[in-house]
Amino acid sequence: MGRGRVELKRIENKINRQVTFAKRRNGLLKKAYELSVLCDAEVSLIVFSNRGKLYEFCSTSNMLKTLERYQKCSYGSIEVNNKPAKELENSYREYLKLKGRYENLQRQQRNLLGEDLGPLNSKELEQLERQLDGSLKQVRCIKTQYMLDQLSDLQGKEHILLDANRALSMKESLKNIVFCLAGRYDRRETSPYRRRMGRW
Repeated sequence: MGRGRVELKRIENKINRQVTFAKRRNGLLKKAYELSVLCDAEVSLIVFSNRGKLYEFCSTSNMLKTLERYQKCSYGSIEVNNKPAKELENSYREYLKLKGRYENLQRQQRNLLGEDLGPLNSKELEQLERQLDGSLKQVRCIKTQYMLDQLSDLQGKEHILLDANRALSMKESLKNIVFCLAGRYDRRETSPYRRRMGRW
């Protein structure tokens, strides 16, 4: 019994979407290669992932010639003449330069994460180590400054609490003094001597 028809709609699960993209991309590249070999066809394939990563296949050694041929067939010779071959070649070189820069940045990011270190030589590993040390020092410096700022805030709060505590202590002391003075005055007013003096 064959498999049911797959409903063509966007896969919501991110992991399943990436797995499906990888499988179908590889299948598409394989089919393009097989078509070029079996049928002696000139095949070019360009795929961009949702993250902007480029995957390509060209049955010839020069993608630019295939693109020029495509433009001639699709837009006619007049439009092609408006964009000379030299301009197209410069555009393709710029594209290759940007592609190389993008792949280099991706490789550097993987290296910083400790991945794909096998192809690196000792000099590149030392450079990577220095770069990581510099990043670590910067992180530690920022962390230390953050802790110092927190300590300064805590010290400021401590001073405020100490001042408030001293004010409360002084207030309590004044209350005790007033209470003691009032008690002495009451005792003097109710003493027998004062009563006799009052009778005289």
